[in-house]
Amino acid sequence: MADKDHELNALKFVVDSSLSSKVDKFNKKVTDKKEKQAENPFSGSYAMKNPKELKPEEYGRPKAGSLTEFRGKKANVHVYKEMLELCQIIHDEGSPTEENPDLRFISFRDIFNIYVNISNKVVGLLLRARKYGLLTFEGECLFQKFHDHVPIYLLHTMNEIKEVLTGKQDEVGLKEPK
Repeated sequence: MADKDHELNALKFVVDSSLSSKVDKFNKKVTDKKEKQAENPFSGSYAMKNPKELKPEEYGRPKAGSLTEFRGKKANVHVYKEMLELCQIIHDEGSPTEENPDLRFISFRDIFNIYVNISNKVVGLLLRARKYGLLTFEGECLFQKFHDHVPIYLLHTMNEIKEVLTGKQDEVGLKEPK
């Protein structure tokens, strides 16, 4: 009888020990990982269950709060800063327009020669800035040597551009520490 009590007490000690709680935590993580991998179409253990119903605003977007969402927001903030820098260079190095001296223009050759030392994404940034209505130029795309003479016009003053891009950064909801 004493042996049975001793074994029961020993068994209770093992069950209540911190080792068993660590094993339980590990097993829970394993189970969670298996469930996530079963939902991931790129994993080897993908098991299509009932597809999750997506709302139109969720389609093509990462899960809220995920690392992918954070990286996307961080990339957007970076692009907004690069567009602001590009517009600032056009403002500083460009010539005033005849209609409004606060607005500036610069030739593609000049902005390319200046900005290519900063970043190799000149044309992409010009297209993005035009999409946001910050500047304009003729044609769909600009090619070095072929479009060197094409003028690029700022459509807003620098203060207005700063307000627009700062507002876009606020919309993203991610601010880098100053």
